[in-house]
Amino acid sequence: MESFWALLQKNVLNAQQWRTREDLHHAIVFWIEHTYNRRRRQRGLGRLTPVEFELAFAPDASVQAA
Repeated sequence: MESFWALLQKNVLNAQQWRTREDLHHAIVFWIEHTYNRRRRQRGLGRLTPVEFELAFAPDASVQAA
């Protein structure tokens, strides 16, 4: 498994040349919140990804509509 820092380097830092530190900051935050945290299995969720956890434990939408 690649480390967090290696993934960040590969997917954000080396993706392009950043014009400002602020642009880079926004790209890093976006990558962490919208890619890394949503795919990473998390101990607090029983080793499920956040998406898997929501699908497993969310109430069924058809039951709520009734």
